[in-house]
Amino acid sequence: MGCNYVGAHLDCALSAITFILWPFNRGELSDLKIPEEVTTYCPRCNAHTPHALSVYKTGRTRALAAGERHHERIDRHGYGGSKAPMQKRKVKTTKKQALKLKCRKCGYIIQREGIRLRKLEITA
Repeated sequence: MGCNYVGAHLDCALSAITFILWPFNRGELSDLKIPEEVTTYCPRCNAHTPHALSVYKTGRTRALAAGERHHERIDRHGYGGSKAPMQKRKVKTTKKQALKLKCRKCGYIIQREGIRLRKLEITA
């Protein structure tokens, strides 16, 4: 299977999974197993090299960031109500899990858009 279909936003190894799952991806998927090493294109090496695959995790929030300071200032005082409208119920039950691909040769990290699913398992 080639990577020449419309909207191929992932490389061949990962896009094949997305392309296969695309019709069923309107709701949620329960479990997906992905290999921990994938051979794909590295823009820095300008060649196909093995990449280590991991799930993106958000870093620690900075207390001195402008948005964080603004949030603190708003929440301390009255005359403002809530900073965002309160949702009645949670619509989405899962989050899209972004994938990080780290080149084993040069260490360059590529981030790829993930798939909406409940559990993503990276297997050996």
